[in-house]
Amino acid sequence: MSSILDIDLDYFNLIENPEQRLQELLDWGDCPIAFIVEKHHKAYSRWKDRVKRGILTQPSHILHVDEHHDMMDQKRNANIANFMYHAMQTWKNSRVHWMVDTPIDSPAMWLDNDVWKSFSHRFSLGPKRPHGWPKPDIVSICTSPQFISNDLLQRLLRSIQKFM
Repeated sequence: MSSILDIDLDYFNLIENPEQRLQELLDWGDCPIAFIVEKHHKAYSRWKDRVKRGILTQPSHILHVDEHHDMMDQKRNANIANFMYHAMQTWKNSRVHWMVDTPIDSPAMWLDNDVWKSFSHRFSLGPKRPHGWPKPDIVSICTSPQFISNDLLQRLLRSIQKFM
């Protein structure tokens, strides 16, 4: 089983010292960035493709560093609002930790009760990485330019360059 570090740069909108926080996450991960996407559900597509091709084993852990939990509906096709729902649905043993300082809501309010009940024991949230969380086998970055100022985006992208 593998571990994914999934970072959406919109997470850094309200973070003090965003470049430093990003650097700390990437230093902890100690893994080159595999790819950068603009729309977050494209990261999920790339994870699935890597699993299908045997480059990545099914993820047991996804550290989802994001301003949003990305489980806002159960539509059949993955989109920027629901791709984490699809990841948890696809990989039934995966644990997801939504790293967020101030959650804006909960997946429980968006998902059917039976779906949330099946996910809730594998889902956690909070401002810090859970103790003992495994280092990633893959790091993906989402730029989400519609949710972040261009100035902050460019500063963060410069910080990322040495991890490519």
